[in-house]
Amino acid sequence: MKENLLLLIKLQECDSQLVNLSSKKKKLPEDTDKLDKEFNSFKEGIEKNKTKYDELKSRHTESENKIKRLNEGIVKTKERLLEVKNNKEYQAMLKEIDIAESSRGNIETEIISILEELDKLSVLVKKDEEIFKQSKNKYEQEKKTMENDLNTIDADILDWEKKRIDLRKNVAEDLLAKYEKIKKRNQGIGVISVWKSVCNGCHMNIPPQLYNELQRSEELLSCPNCDRIMYFQDMEKPA
Repeated sequence: MKENLLLLIKLQECDSQLVNLSSKKKKLPEDTDKLDKEFNSFKEGIEKNKTKYDELKSRHTESENKIKRLNEGIVKTKERLLEVKNNKEYQAMLKEIDIAESSRGNIETEIISILEELDKLSVLVKKDEEIFKQSKNKYEQEKKTMENDLNTIDADILDWEKKRIDLRKNVAEDLLAKYEKIKKRNQGIGVISVWKSVCNGCHMNIPPQLYNELQRSEELLSCPNCDRIMYFQDMEKPA
């Protein structure tokens, strides 16, 4: 009978390991998805300064082009001044030049402001790039670890399933059926250890006489409270 109990203890270990591994395997894709979302959210946040920098750079180029067009217009207008023959047209062209120069001055002031902001942003973008590089490396390492964990779990599941199949072959059918029935009623635990008169499954006290019988391991005994097959905690250790 002691041999049967030891087989059940080992079988319970296999079943518990498989439940635990299946739970981990189920959780890993959730953890991976969470990691991806957190990294993508971080990436979007850290790219804000770069986006603003690119927008300002575009505005700077656009403003420089405006000044170029204004300068070309001013030169052409001044050339036309040499051909003007009446005062009214002459004054109109002077006003046109004045307006263009005023616009150019406003744009040049705007460019100075843009360049100052670009200088500040370039420092922030550089820092962001360093932070992003470090975070990306960390993210990729964590992702790789999760992939390795999944491969390890799959290998462990195969190993424990093989052990489980081998053990079940050596357990009597009626005893195996009893174990499966009890396990089904008790959240996957059909065999449980007892220590200092306390069942480690339901945490209830075992009557003294029953506890003494259990330590002798002469027959299969069940917890009077949770009905799990019990064993004295030290008996699973080799003599």
